Amino acid sequence: MKENNLTKPNTQDTFIKGSAWMTFGSITSRILGALYIIPWFSWMGQYGNIANALTARSYNIYSIFILISTAGIPGAVAKQVAKYNALNEYGVGRKLFRRGLILMVIMGIISAGIMYFASPFLASNGSHSDPRQVAVMRSLSYAILVIPVLSIMRGYFQGYADMMPSAMSQFIEQLARVIWMLLTAYIIMQVQHGDFVSAVVQSNLAAAIGAIFGIAILVWFLLSRRKEVNYLVENSNKQIQVSTLSLFKEIIAQAIPFIIIDAGIQLFYLVDQYTFHPMIASLVQASDNTIETWYALFALNANKLIMIIVSLASAMAVTAIPLLSAAKAKKNIKNISEQVGNTLDLFLFIMIPAAFGMAAISTPIYTIFYGFDQLGSNVLYLSSFTAITLGLFTVLMAILQGLSENSLAIKYLVLGLIIKLVVQYPMIYLFKIYGPLIATNLGMLTIIFFALRHLRVTFNFNQNRTSRRFIGITVFSIMMFIAVLITEKGLGLFLQVSNRWQAVVIVLVSVVIGAVVYSIAAIKSNLAQRILGDKIVLILQKLHIKA
Repeated sequence: MKENNLTKPNTQDTFIKGSAWMTFGSITSRILGALYIIPWFSWMGQYGNIANALTARSYNIYSIFILISTAGIPGAVAKQVAKYNALNEYGVGRKLFRRGLILMVIMGIISAGIMYFASPFLASNGSHSDPRQVAVMRSLSYAILVIPVLSIMRGYFQGYADMMPSAMSQFIEQLARVIWMLLTAYIIMQVQHGDFVSAVVQSNLAAAIGAIFGIAILVWFLLSRRKEVNYLVENSNKQIQVSTLSLFKEIIAQAIPFIIIDAGIQLFYLVDQYTFHPMIASLVQASDNTIETWYALFALNANKLIMIIVSLASAMAVTAIPLLSAAKAKKNIKNISEQVGNTLDLFLFIMIPAAFGMAAISTPIYTIFYGFDQLGSNVLYLSSFTAITLGLFTVLMAILQGLSENSLAIKYLVLGLIIKLVVQYPMIYLFKIYGPLIATNLGMLTIIFFALRHLRVTFNFNQNRTSRRFIGITVFSIMMFIAVLITEKGLGLFLQVSNRWQAVVIVLVSVVIGAVVYSIAAIKSNLAQRILGDKIVLILQKLHIKA
C-alpha cells in the first residue's frame, strides 16, 4: 500500500479493480442472502409470506436506524480520508478514523436503545400495531450496537480506494448471518415444531451475529496492514493540523447529507410500508393476512432478488466516491468528467442486461425461491426493471456526494419523494399490487433526470458517449432478453416451471444462453473493450478470442 490507489495515474483501472472487489462482496453476500430463503421459506410452511412481511417491515425501520446510528459517518470518513490522502496527509486521515470510531460506539448505543423502546410505536402496517412486529424489531436493535463500528472500519479502507477488506467482511458477515438463520429456523420449526414468530426473531438477531464476525475480519486486515499505513503516515507532508473538535465538525458536516441521501431507497420503501395496507384495503375486500401476503410479494420476495443486481450499483457507488473526492480536491475537472462517464458506462453495461435477464426468467426464478406463484412472478418481472432505476439512483447520488453536491442531491431526493407520495394512491387505484412499484419508478426517474442534467451542465461529462453506449447496451440486452425468453419457453415444453428442481434447470440453461449472447454482441462490437478497458483486452487475448 506504499502507493495509494488514489494516486495511481489510471483511475479507470483503479475504478474497475475497486468495483470488482465491491461487486464480489455485494454479489456473494446478496446471493447468500437470497439462497437461504429457499429452505427458510419452506420451513416456515403456511406462514412463509407472513414471516417475510414481518421481516420486510422490520428491516425497513432497521435500515433507517442503521443510517441514523452511523450518521452517514462511514461514507463521510471514506470521502475525507480520500481527500487527505490525495494531499499526502495520511496522519490526518488516521486521526479522523480513530475519533470517528469513538463516535460510532456512542451513536450505536443511543440508536439501539431508541429502536428497542420505540418498537411498539413503529410496529404498524399503516392500520394498526402488531405485537409480533415489536418482537422482531427488538431483535434487530442488537445489531445496531455493533454495525456502526463495522461500517466506519469499511469506510476507512474505502478511503484508500482499497475495496478488498470491505468486500471480504461483507462476505464473512453474510455467511455467519445465514448460518445462524438457518440453524435456528431449522431447530425451532423442524425439530421443536415451535412458533414461526420465534424463528423470525432469531433470524433477525442473526444481523448482530454477522456484524461481529465482519468486525473480526476487518481487525485482522488492519493489523496485517499496519506497517504499510505507518509508512504512509510517517512520510506525509504533515503541513495540515486539525483539532479533534474540527474533525468532528468536519465529519458531521459531511455526514448529515449522507444520512438523508443514503436513506433514499428506504424512504421510498417506508412510504409503501405505511400506505399500502390502508390504501389497498380501501379499494378491495380482503383480510389483513391476505394484504400482508400481497405486501410481502413486492416488499421482500421480489425485492430480495432484485437487490442482488442493485448491489452491483452499490458496489460501483462506493468505489466512485473516494475517486471523485480526490479529483475534486485537486480541482481536476477533466478527471471528474472522465470518472463520471466511466461510472455511468460501467453501471449501464452490467445493470441493464442483468435486469432484462432477471425479467426474462422471473417465473422459474421465483419458483426456485418461493414456490410457483404467478402473481409473485409477475411482481418480480416488473421489479426487475425497477432495479435499473433504483441502481441508477444509487450511483448518481454517490457521484453527487463525491463531488460535494450534497444539498442538491437532497433537493432531488425530496422532489422524488413528493412525486412518489402524490402518485401512490392513483397508481394503487389503477394497478393494485403493482401500483407501489410504478409510483417508485416515477419518483426515481424524476431524480435521475435532474441529476443527469446537472452533471452534464456543471461538469461537462461526455453525455453523447454515454448515450451512444446506452443505446448499444439496450439493444444487446433486448437481443439477450429475446434469446432467454425463447430458451425458457422452449424448455417449458419439456420441463415444468412449477417444479422447483426443473425450474433450476430452466434458469441455469437460460442464464448461460443469455450471457453468451450478450458477451458475443458486446465483444464483437468492441463495446466491452471500450468500457472495461485494457484488462478485458488482455483477458480476451489470453483466451484467444478475437473481437
